[in-house]
Amino acid sequence: MNRPLAEKVLGWIETYPVAVMLAAMALRGGFLLTNGLDLIGDEAYYWEWSRRPDWCYYSKPPMVAWLIGLSTWLLGDYTVAVRMPTLVLGTVFLWFFYTTARAFYGARGGALALLLILATPINVLANFLMTIDPPLYCFWIIAIYYLRRALFDGQARAWLWAGCASAAALLSKQAALALPAMLLIFLVTDSQRRHLLKKEFPLYLLPILIAAVPILWWNQQHDWVMFGHSRSHFGNHEPVTIGKHLQWARDFLLYQILLISPGGFALLLLSSLRAAFKFGKLGAEQRFLLLMGPALLLGVLLLSFLQKAQGNWPMPFYFTGLILLAGDRVAGYWRRSFKYALAFGFLMVVTTYALPILLQAFNLQNTALDPTKRFKSWRELAIDVHFERLISVPNVDDTFLLALGHRYLASELAFYLPDHPRTFRYETSGEVSSQYEVWPGPLEYVGKNGFVIAEQTADALPVALTTAFERFRFLAEIANPERQGAKYYLYLGENLKYWPDPIKRRANKEGYVASDN
Repeated sequence: MNRPLAEKVLGWIETYPVAVMLAAMALRGGFLLTNGLDLIGDEAYYWEWSRRPDWCYYSKPPMVAWLIGLSTWLLGDYTVAVRMPTLVLGTVFLWFFYTTARAFYGARGGALALLLILATPINVLANFLMTIDPPLYCFWIIAIYYLRRALFDGQARAWLWAGCASAAALLSKQAALALPAMLLIFLVTDSQRRHLLKKEFPLYLLPILIAAVPILWWNQQHDWVMFGHSRSHFGNHEPVTIGKHLQWARDFLLYQILLISPGGFALLLLSSLRAAFKFGKLGAEQRFLLLMGPALLLGVLLLSFLQKAQGNWPMPFYFTGLILLAGDRVAGYWRRSFKYALAFGFLMVVTTYALPILLQAFNLQNTALDPTKRFKSWRELAIDVHFERLISVPNVDDTFLLALGHRYLASELAFYLPDHPRTFRYETSGEVSSQYEVWPGPLEYVGKNGFVIAEQTADALPVALTTAFERFRFLAEIANPERQGAKYYLYLGENLKYWPDPIKRRANKEGYVASDN
């Protein structure tokens, strides 16, 4: 692309940003409706949460479950309905991202930032997979938008709106606590705005504190399980070699490069480091952008050398980093490299959208080179399980399903079985390791039948489970479509006598009172 053409494209985007966003929404909507890919495990797991609305869950606050619940209440329990909130959230995100960048760096900065975010593969996934990330990203950038208006435009009501957006972000993921923390650092280090700590900052905190109350109350009622889960992600629980530390850092870095694009990640990192080294000389707006994202990103990059870090942890920290990078480009930095980074980023985005077609064209579907393979197996498994259920019990309406193994097995079958049965999980370790162990077992099904699916043969099943039914028998061996040669085993438990809660049984062994009744 020669420079005059690039300038024309930028000028057009500056003039018609809404058209760009609507085109992006149309592309995402078309992909959402036509891709044919099943829900991944986390999506089905959060759908399970949505069937039991609450103020918090085992590992995360409730926003993802609320949004899925609203969408499926309106549209039904379909794959597209579960994912539909991503389309709405992603479009709202684009608008606030663009308007925030434009507020900092003018129409040209807004156009450049819009191009940057559209050229990141993570923007494809965040507008397709309904996990905790789409609501977090949306409410995070809304909070940044209103904080900018409050801090630099002096709009008093913007403090409350920023607080509400930050509260919604907190209801999406615990990482949103970084927003008030970094804002506090900014206000403390900015002598001209330090006075805002007296009145405006408490006003901003008020909605966040209100949102935190039900989360804290729920955790108090459930042994602080969410906090225990979050704490388990930090630190090394056993000695680790230097080689392992380097492997963790390498894997984390590759993850960032793939989700942001190589050129975009490199430029953003250089831009952030440049701003960090000049922190004392930066204007207040640039210091705000640096603290609200890139500084946190640099911190997570450092953390990845010390422990295993999840690849999606720093994603919201990229937003103000991309705006800062757009501002650098407006100021004349990274001219040639910026163009190449955008071009390669868009190539990765187009490849991501075209992946189902490319895999079919090159006959790579369901091979080891097919990254969409894990999206395709659950519906097939559910069909096989449902067939075997109907053979053994013609009317399955008054039965339940019990899964041994990963939480994904329970949640995916709950979603893809046509009757969406009440599904439970038996955790043989006696540990609370998913939301299924937080919920009560199938106590309301005492006296009724249940199907049990596991990867274990009958002789390897827990005796406490099999003897909890009046009769327990093997039904069928079902191929695991995700792993060649692996099997699932389906059993029928007739007349459940009591629920052998493995959590209570473990507590009983440790000296606490527990009962099977």
